[in-house]
Order: sequence, then C-alpha cells, then structure tokens
Amino acid sequence: EVTLDGPEGRHAVVVQRRRVGEQIDLVDGVGTRASTRVTQITGPTAQLVVESVTYEAEPTVRITLVQALAKGDRDERAISVATEVGVDEIIPWQAERSIVVWRGDRAAKSRARWHAAVDTATKQSRRARRPVVHTEVDTNGLVELVQQVATAGLALVLDAEATNAFADLVLPSSGTILVIVGPEGGISEQELAALAAAGAQVVRLGPHILRTSTAGPIAAALLAERLGRWV
Repeated sequence: EVTLDGPEGRHAVVVQRRRVGEQIDLVDGVGTRASTRVTQITGPTAQLVVESVTYEAEPTVRITLVQALAKGDRDERAISVATEVGVDEIIPWQAERSIVVWRGDRAAKSRARWHAAVDTATKQSRRARRPVVHTEVDTNGLVELVQQVATAGLALVLDAEATNAFADLVLPSSGTILVIVGPEGGISEQELAALAAAGAQVVRLGPHILRTSTAGPIAAALLAERLGRWV
C-alpha cells in the first residue's frame, strides 16, 4: 500500500478529481512503474494499493537534445514537447546568438523552470523515465561533447541551409544521438565550422524553416520512429 500526499496527492485528488477504484501509475523517473488502484481518499490524500510493478529498461540508443537558450518561453516549450516525444537527455546551450543569457539569479531561476517543464511533461506523457537535464554548456563545452559523442554515436546540427538531408542519415545501433538546435537567429558560421570539425554532421531537417521551439521535438519524433520506439 502507498499513501499519496503532498503536492502529488493534491494534484490527483483536487485537480484530477481521482476517485476510489480509479487507476494511478506511480513512477520513480528511472524506469520503475507501479500500477495502483485508489482504495481511500481523505482530504487531499489518496490511499493506493499496488497491483503490479514493471521496469522499463534504458534504450539502446539515447536521444539527447541540445537546445539553445531562446527568448520568451520558446526553449521551455521545446524541451517540454521533446520530453513528451521521448528524448532521454536535455542540455541547455548558451549559443553565440542566444538573446537570453543565464547569469546569477536568473540562471538559477531559468534552470528551475526547465526542470519544472520536464517534470510536468514527464507526468503528462506518463513516462517512467524522466529525461536528465544537464548543466548548461557554452560553445566550447558543446564542441568537447560532440567530440566525445561522435566517436561512438552520432552528433547532428540542424541547419536549414545544409545540403545533407536528415532522412538520409544512417543511425547507430547503440550509443547517443546528439541533436543540436540553435537559437532564433540561427547558428553562426563559426559555430557550425567548429561543431563540424569536432565530428558533427550538419543536416537539413526538411523543406521548411522551423522555429527553435519546434525543430528539436520534430527531429526527436523522427528519430524515435526510426529507432522503433513508437510501436
């Protein structure tokens, strides 16, 4: 038996209006899912009985979204939808043309919003695995990451002017696929050159120009389908 109280209990009982006899899934964010049934409700607290426990293994190929910081809530929308799609890791990127800069108190608040967006999307999509949100990197840090990934996986830079098509990519059977998305103003020529020199492939996602808030989730969805995750 499990007692669901605090913010999660209030959300289930007050917001979702769960009732006795209904099913609720509990997850730990790293693969374990407990399917439970509500047996009693007292105020904002629900008593649950666990009916089954399953474990979802880590994927053989991990999808990592490197999302450039963007103004407004565009970057948060990107990581939220990418979480619903199924990305495994998320890395904030302080790109050269990012209008937003994470410094001091603003950085801490922005990180907290990113984590909150991922938490909410994980619950909404009923994922057993929560994407890992890493500390932000600058371009030098991203170049080092590309060098590490490119040796055993695949690093991709999405660019509307690229000649190579995303659809023609040969995907690895293991390791990490790194998907790099620039800010509103795009990725600078210097950044593109540095990332390509580090081993990244610069690819065109499709025939249309996409927003920074949509490019990452669409790329992740296409990868998830090709990797057999959407079955």
